[in-house]
Amino acid sequence: MLPREKVLRDPIHDYIYIQHEVILDLINTKEFQRLRRIKQLGTTNLTFHGAEHSRFTHSVGVYEITRRICDLFLRNYPTKQVGDGLWDDSERLVVLCAALLHDVGHGAYSHTFEHIFKTDHEKMTRQIITSETTEINAVLQKVAPEFPEKVASVIEKTYPDPRVVQMISSQVDADRMDYLLRDSYFTGTDYGTFDLTRILRVMRPYSGGITFDYSGMHAVEDYIISRLQMYQQVYFHPVSRSFEVILAHLLKRAKDLYQQQKLPVNFASRLLAPFFEGDFDLKAYLALDDGTLNACFALWRTCEDPILRDLVIRFLDRKPLKSVRVPADKKELLPTLEELVTQAGYDATYYTATNDSYNLPYALYDSKAKILLSLQNGELTELSENSELVRAVTDKELGDERFFFPKQMLSPDEQKDLFEPVYQEFSQHIKNDKII
Repeated sequence: MLPREKVLRDPIHDYIYIQHEVILDLINTKEFQRLRRIKQLGTTNLTFHGAEHSRFTHSVGVYEITRRICDLFLRNYPTKQVGDGLWDDSERLVVLCAALLHDVGHGAYSHTFEHIFKTDHEKMTRQIITSETTEINAVLQKVAPEFPEKVASVIEKTYPDPRVVQMISSQVDADRMDYLLRDSYFTGTDYGTFDLTRILRVMRPYSGGITFDYSGMHAVEDYIISRLQMYQQVYFHPVSRSFEVILAHLLKRAKDLYQQQKLPVNFASRLLAPFFEGDFDLKAYLALDDGTLNACFALWRTCEDPILRDLVIRFLDRKPLKSVRVPADKKELLPTLEELVTQAGYDATYYTATNDSYNLPYALYDSKAKILLSLQNGELTELSENSELVRAVTDKELGDERFFFPKQMLSPDEQKDLFEPVYQEFSQHIKNDKII
C-alpha cells in the first residue's frame, strides 16, 4: 500500500483513488502511457467533436469502478469460510490490475487497424503483460513471479474465480459501465447515462459470479436501454462509419502500393513495413499510436499516387463518403452501383464499401451471458424473464447495412457534364437514404 493514497481528477468519477503502489507503477509504465495517444472512439471525433478521450482515461475509469465494487463487497459480503461464495479480498489486487490493463493491447485506431493488418488486441494485451521485455511485466513481477500470468488469465476469462472475471467481463461489468458514461459525456449526448451508484449498490457476489438484487432490476434495465441508445445514436453513426471505411481503404491502398514497391520510402513506409509484410513484433506494435499513424498520413498527403493522396485528404480534412441503407431485397443492386461508381472515374475497390454495423465490437443483451437477479429467498432468476423491457431487446440484432460511395455521385461537381448520364442512373436507385 502507498503511505498515502493518490488521486486523479476525472470528469466521470470525480476522484480516482490509487492506494496500491503497483497500480501507480503500472500507470507510469511506457506501455500504459501509450494509451494516452490512442482515442477511445477512433474516428468518432469526426462526428462528435468532443470525443477526444483516450484509452488511458477509460482504463483508469474501469479500474476505479472495479475498486468501488471490491470495497462494497468487502464491507457487505466478506467471505466467512472457504466456498461460501462471498468476497475474498485477497483477490483485490489481481482484479484491480486486470481492470487497469484490460485495454493495454489496443493498437492505433483500434478496430480498423486490427481488421486491415490482422492484429488482435487481446493477444497483444496478453503479450504486453507476460513478455519480460515490457515495463508492465517488470512491475507485475515485483508482486510475484506468477502474477503476470494471473492478471492475463483474468482478462482472458480463464481465471478460476468467476467473481473476479465478471467484474471486468460480463453483461454488466466495469468496462461497459465506464465506457457508456464516458462516451456519453465526451460525445455531448445523454443516451449513455444510467445510475451507476445504484447498480453498484445492488451487486452481489455468489459462487457462480455476480448477481443483482431484485430490487435493483429497474436500474439494470436503465443500463441496458442506455446501451441500446448509444449503439443507435453514437457507435453506429453513419458518418463515423464512413471515416472507418476511408481509413481502412487508405491503409489498404498503402499496403497494396508497398507490395508493388510503389510506396515512397520514408518514415511512414519504414514504420508500417512490418504490418504490410505481416511480420511484426511487440516492439513494432508498441511504436504505433494514433499520432504516428497521422504523421504517416501527413506524408502521404503529397504522394504521387492519386488514390492514396485523395483518401488521405478525405480523412484528414473531414470529407466523408456518402452512405445509404441496403434493404435485404436490394443487395443484388450493389454490383450495378459499384460499376456506375467506376464509370464515374472512381476505383470501386477504394471508393465503395458495404459496412455492416451488426459486426461492430459492441453487443446488446445476450441471453447466453445471463444477468441474474437474486430473490429474497436466495433463488436466482434471469433478468429477461422478469423484465418485459429487456425481453424486447434480448437476442435482437441491432444495426443496419450501408453502402458507401463518393457523395459526388449524388452531388456532381465540375465533372457534371462528362458523367451526367452516370450520375442520373445512379440517383435513380437512391431514395430517402436507402437503395430502391
